Amino acid sequence: MPRPLDGVRVVGFEQQIAGPYCTMLLADQGAEVIKIERPGKGDPAREMAPLKTNQQGVRNSGYYLRFNRNKRSITLDMTKPQGQEVYKDLVKTADVVVENFKPGLADRLGIGYTVLEELNPRLVYTSVSGFGTDPRYHGPYSDRPAYDIIAQAMGGLMETCGQDPDGPPTWLGVSLGDSVSGLWAAFATMLALFQRAMTGQGQYLDVSMFDAMVALSERSVMAYSLTGKSTIRGVERFIAPWGPFRCRDGYVALICAIEADWKKFCQAIGHQELLDDPDIQSGPGRCEHRDRWQPLAEAWFGRRSKAEATEALLAQGLPVGPVQNAAELFADPHLLAREMLPEIEDPIIGSYRMAGSVPRLSGSVAAMCPAPQLGEHTDAVLSSLGYTRDRIAALRQAEVI
Repeated sequence: MPRPLDGVRVVGFEQQIAGPYCTMLLADQGAEVIKIERPGKGDPAREMAPLKTNQQGVRNSGYYLRFNRNKRSITLDMTKPQGQEVYKDLVKTADVVVENFKPGLADRLGIGYTVLEELNPRLVYTSVSGFGTDPRYHGPYSDRPAYDIIAQAMGGLMETCGQDPDGPPTWLGVSLGDSVSGLWAAFATMLALFQRAMTGQGQYLDVSMFDAMVALSERSVMAYSLTGKSTIRGVERFIAPWGPFRCRDGYVALICAIEADWKKFCQAIGHQELLDDPDIQSGPGRCEHRDRWQPLAEAWFGRRSKAEATEALLAQGLPVGPVQNAAELFADPHLLAREMLPEIEDPIIGSYRMAGSVPRLSGSVAAMCPAPQLGEHTDAVLSSLGYTRDRIAALRQAEVI
């Protein structure tokens, strides 16, 4: 069955998460993604835990597997002139380059966008960095390196996460700074490919992790814009009930976003008298007067299991769900029905499951092939460029590949 990006060649000059996540999303939908890796070592993600070793003593990294399915791997020493020439030959055949190294590295190697654009005017060049690389929007942080936790911290997310206003800010427990930036990069790449179909011209795309986290902090931004007050972790000013409530065996998440939900909630927990208190008939009012309703709600949840509380609230038409760990996700019947945790067979460590592709297209099914072994496709890709066996052998002898 054909996929939307069949025939699109993507070169991933990438490492870790943000760039690889972007190219993985493109590969899921049929793009041929050629991942550039360092000879002998590869993407540093290959060394990162969790690691699993087979009976022959060969190991693979779950960290690497998470972001590199459906790709082809070639090894190429980009610090050598011969390696840079091979890279340029490859880019001449590409539709897209995705790059997420430290700002300025590609230019210093002589393989930045200004050089590649001359070789391939149709090229879509997607750069993911901590603080942005487009010179039109150069700021005081532009040359800084960044990791996920830096982007989450500076972008406003960490400041709002956590239960204790006086306690430390909380990292969200998932690399949103990287993965969401990769998602924006994939979206931007698709926009540029769509525009190229109309104009015939490629372009440079600048995706900043900092910007991506500010975009996720949109609620705090809007609240401050309208009220002049910063959002405080552990203190909700606008909506209640909202949040996890403790049951006998864990937590249940609930939100009463509108007043109709509040009425259903009072009925569900058997305290309709709360509807007679004029001070708590709005979200801000319930946030201010938590002592009038929250103890009653907590007592109701505390007498029930997660399943019992969920079913009772669903029966009233409320948006509610149990807080689930990974083991519960693997057993979740809805995820199984959605095929959201596909099983993939890896040649080194055998079968494993991973989070699958999110969009469901009626005209195609996302690809689900294992991440490549280091340099697995070097010879095949170079042969597709017209390189002879002797030339490939000479590059290998010179340790370029």
